[in-house]
Amino acid sequence: MKKIISTLTLSLTLILGLISTNSVYANADSVTVETTTQESIVVQTPETKEDIEGGQEPSFTQVVKKRFIEGGVNFMIMVLACLILGIATAIERIIYLSLSNVNTKKVLQQVEEALNTSGVEGAKEVCRNTRGPVGAIFYDGLTRADEGVEQVEKAVIAGGSVQMGLMEKGISWISLFIALAPMLGFLGTVLGMIGAFDSIAEAGGIEASAMAGDIKMALITTVAGLIVAIILQVFYNVVVAKIDNLVNQMEDASNAFIKVVQNKIG
Repeated sequence: MKKIISTLTLSLTLILGLISTNSVYANADSVTVETTTQESIVVQTPETKEDIEGGQEPSFTQVVKKRFIEGGVNFMIMVLACLILGIATAIERIIYLSLSNVNTKKVLQQVEEALNTSGVEGAKEVCRNTRGPVGAIFYDGLTRADEGVEQVEKAVIAGGSVQMGLMEKGISWISLFIALAPMLGFLGTVLGMIGAFDSIAEAGGIEASAMAGDIKMALITTVAGLIVAIILQVFYNVVVAKIDNLVNQMEDASNAFIKVVQNKIG
C-alpha cells in the first residue's frame, strides 16, 4: 500500500512538474522534482521556445518585423525612409553614369573622320548622336571652331564644368541621408533613455521590466540608423568612383580633342 501511494505521489508530482515547466520555465535546461522519499528525478525540457512550438525558427523577415516594431514605429519609419530614398537616388545616379560611359577613343576617331569628310557640321552631328559628357563637351568646342583654337579650348573647359555639375547632381542628397539616418537613431536612443528614466521615477525604483522596453527601443533605433548609414555609404562610394572615372575620361578626351581641332583648323 505504501508503495502504491509513493508511486501515485511520484506520478502526480511529475505531472505537476511538467505542467509548471511548460508554462513558466519553458527556457530552462532542466527542473528537479523531489519526491516524498527524498529521491530526485530530473525532467528534461526543450531548450528553446521554438522547439516547443514545433521546432521552427523565426524567419529573417519575421525577426526584422519584430525589431522594427520594438524600435518604435515612428522613428523606424523615418530611418527606413532615409534608406529607401538614399538607395533610389544612388541607383538613379549609377544608371545615369553607366549610360554616360562611352568609348572615348572611338568617339574621337569618328569626330576626326567627320572633320576630314564633312567638316565641322559633320563632326557636330557625330557629337549629337553620342551620349554622355564626352560628346557634349566636343559639341561645345565645335560650336566655337570658327573662332580659333583658344576659344575652342575655353568652350571645352566650360562645358566640362557643366557636365561635372550634371554628374554630381543628387549625390548631396545621398550624403544627407547618410548623416540623417544615424542622427535619427541617436535621437531615438536619447528618447528611449528618457522614457526609461521616467519609468524608474514612476516606479520609485529600478525595475528591469519597466525599463526593458524603453532601453530596447533606444538600442534598436541606433543599430538601425548605423546599418542604413553603412549601406548608403557603400552606394555613395560607388557613385563617386563612377564620377571620378568619367572625369578622367573627359580630361583625356578633351586634351586629345584640342589637338585634333588644332591640326584641322589651326
